[in-house]
Amino acid sequence: MNIKEKYELSSRYETAKKDYEKWGIDVDKALDILKDIKISIHCWQGDDVTGFEANNQELSGGIAATGNYPGKARTAEELRKDLDKALSLIPGKHKVNLHAIYAETDGKFVDRDELKPEHFANWVKWAKENGLGLDFNPTIFSHEKAADNLTLSSPNKEIRDFWIRHAIASRKIGEYFGKELGQTCLTNLWIPDGYKDIPADRLGPRKRLKDSLEEIFSVEIDKKYNLDAVESKVFGIGAESYTVGSSEFYINFVNKNNLVPLLDTGHYHPTEVVSDKLSAMTLFNDKVALHVSRPVRWDSDHVVIFDDELKEIAKEIVRNDSLDKIIIGLDYFDASINRIAAWTIGSRNMIKALLSALLIPHDYLRKLQDDGNFTERLALMEEFKTYPLGDIWNYYCAKNNVPVGEEWIKEVKKYEEEVLNNRK
Repeated sequence: MNIKEKYELSSRYETAKKDYEKWGIDVDKALDILKDIKISIHCWQGDDVTGFEANNQELSGGIAATGNYPGKARTAEELRKDLDKALSLIPGKHKVNLHAIYAETDGKFVDRDELKPEHFANWVKWAKENGLGLDFNPTIFSHEKAADNLTLSSPNKEIRDFWIRHAIASRKIGEYFGKELGQTCLTNLWIPDGYKDIPADRLGPRKRLKDSLEEIFSVEIDKKYNLDAVESKVFGIGAESYTVGSSEFYINFVNKNNLVPLLDTGHYHPTEVVSDKLSAMTLFNDKVALHVSRPVRWDSDHVVIFDDELKEIAKEIVRNDSLDKIIIGLDYFDASINRIAAWTIGSRNMIKALLSALLIPHDYLRKLQDDGNFTERLALMEEFKTYPLGDIWNYYCAKNNVPVGEEWIKEVKKYEEEVLNNRK
């Protein structure tokens, strides 16, 4: 960016600030708040949830990555390199979210119940070098012991015990991340358990899941270093009629056991929105975690865009003073487009939505609502949609030394030509 462009950018920023200041909004303060918000960026966009296990298995558990865009990461080194590129295009300092299948075992087979912190030492070294935090997830799918869509709720005790050991090992890895990096790790547990057709017994699997979880979480882990979350789902492929880990199951479980509920934006009925759930959840939970995705008619994990629901989620987080309560992670995977671009688009949009929320006069709108002035409330909410957010956003990107506007696309294209196209 030359001197003239910098001047124009700064000038547009100062002009835009005045529009917001009319409403008592301190834009500089908003940017200071924004720079401290960490997004947990999911590693699995970079390789289509393949992972690096020595006995790599086909995706299962209702998970599918569609598309065959060239250049996906084939090794942990390639994945970290791709993440480096994506992170250079995303403003702020963030976290990276790993799954257990991203362990590095020197080509040796290590089953998931035998995973140890040492298998993630390279990830920790890389995170330290880049000032990043790490989050973690046990991988309870794409494994021979999850072939029938029953894991922690399986009637087979041997199967249950295997996944219990894996989940406990994962929590210890999360604790290791927190100790090493000085940032609390969120270790999130999701299982695909359920039935394709109408079950004859709904209670039994849930009893077994409850018992399994209680055994997993009976192992003491320091919450200073690791927080435990559990994630619900309404249904999945192969579990269309019944999901063991439903929303009602987990909401009750976390409140009884002092855990963190995780809400995935794709895991609800199409007429439900997670933005509406946040105010209820934060009233009763110290922490609430999010996986932000974009469901298209169902849990399809499309790349996050700057749509109404994303903006509404961000507004709920900001206007309810929940920035310290809600842990934001991304969870989508699209193999039909450039994977670095997918990371960049979704991450920038999440941050942009938070900025948009920070630039709204929430107190004034709240007063209009309490006064019954719904006309002005609606009118102002609509007018703020066309306020000069773009000029503030561009200034923020420049301030954080990442490309302004669509300039990042050139960087991705160059990386594709020089790096991705050489992966055959």
